[in-house]
Amino acid sequence: MIRSFARLAHPIASGGFVACAIVQVFLAGLGVFDDPRAFITHREFGYAFGWLTLIVLILALVGRSPRRITGLSILLLVQFALQSVFVALRGSLPAIAALHPLNGFALLGVGIVLTRLAWQVRRADQTAPAGVPVGSLVTTRDAG
Repeated sequence: MIRSFARLAHPIASGGFVACAIVQVFLAGLGVFDDPRAFITHREFGYAFGWLTLIVLILALVGRSPRRITGLSILLLVQFALQSVFVALRGSLPAIAALHPLNGFALLGVGIVLTRLAWQVRRADQTAPAGVPVGSLVTTRDAG
């Protein structure tokens, strides 16, 4: 029962992360083109939705998702943690801090791929005959 819930919730949580990441890009743009104080909103919103990365990973683990989904969920959490590290280095290592926006776009890309794969697993769960492992239904060709 819990495993089924996790598999149903995982694509919703990862999709929510993608939506929040898109809002983050917009908020950063406001800080550049409208009012630099908007970067405060960008920062605070980033901290507010960061918990989704942990939820996504927990759902992948509890749902016993395929390795690729679990790996991408771990990567999402690690990349998100690096975002704060990059910002913290802006005074001492600005060239490293400049990776912050690049990593942000990479986060968005990983989130999109993860969400797509999670929806494929969810659909496969709903249509799989009893006893067939879902991992065998989501092939590399379908997943990539």
